[in-house]
Amino acid sequence: MPNLLDLAMAAHGGLSRWRELRGLRFRVSSGGLLFSWKWQRRTLHGLEGFVDCSRPRTVLSNYPLPGHRGIFHPAVVRIETEASKVVQERRAPRLAFASARRAIFWDHLDLLYFAGYAIWNYLCAPFLLASPGFATEEVSPWREGDEEWRRLRVRFPPDVPTHSSEQVFYFDTTGLLRRLDYTAEVVGSWAKAAHYCHAPKEFSGLVVPTRRRVVPKRADNVARSGPTLVWLDVAEVAPDASSGRMLRPPARRAETADS
Repeated sequence: MPNLLDLAMAAHGGLSRWRELRGLRFRVSSGGLLFSWKWQRRTLHGLEGFVDCSRPRTVLSNYPLPGHRGIFHPAVVRIETEASKVVQERRAPRLAFASARRAIFWDHLDLLYFAGYAIWNYLCAPFLLASPGFATEEVSPWREGDEEWRRLRVRFPPDVPTHSSEQVFYFDTTGLLRRLDYTAEVVGSWAKAAHYCHAPKEFSGLVVPTRRRVVPKRADNVARSGPTLVWLDVAEVAPDASSGRMLRPPARRAETADS
């Protein structure tokens, strides 16, 4: 039986093709009950941007409004004008989710952090899992309807921003990603999710799921039929050689407390 991660990477375009890329430009829309809860129902509709393939960085164009852009980095998120004037910035953004206010609503910087790391994770998987520091183990297969999916338990290194440090990826017999399970920790320790991947499509040699739907997961690992917590539709993915230059690291300065 072929190594599951090798099979998955081959099914999604191959590791050699992935290593040729510096960045990916994307066009997506996203919504769902989670964003309605957080008073951000339409912010991620018709979203364009790009991700760096070699490190966790994402830029969202016209975010949260035309003429601005949102820049995600694990240590800082910021909104700036097209002339690079900083409008808002938050350092140590993940720690900020511990405040009580985030249980009621998210501001644009909160949403930028969540969307930034999530989109980066989704577009870089499964190749991301072959990076140094990741621990992978194939576990018992899972029966979903009339299909049997192989499962890969993955432990993420602590410096990689993601939903939770341990996740389970499900692949069909061809190696295509069909589901992943995780806890959305920035939402809460109770936010255990089954994330389904549908309608794979080839973009410039990469195979990407173009429909993603996230629903709650029961304690017995069975996904609930609803509600749809998050949906993500991918309209376009394309190589972007400029992203390595455009995604500059944050300026060094002392961290400040944030609300």
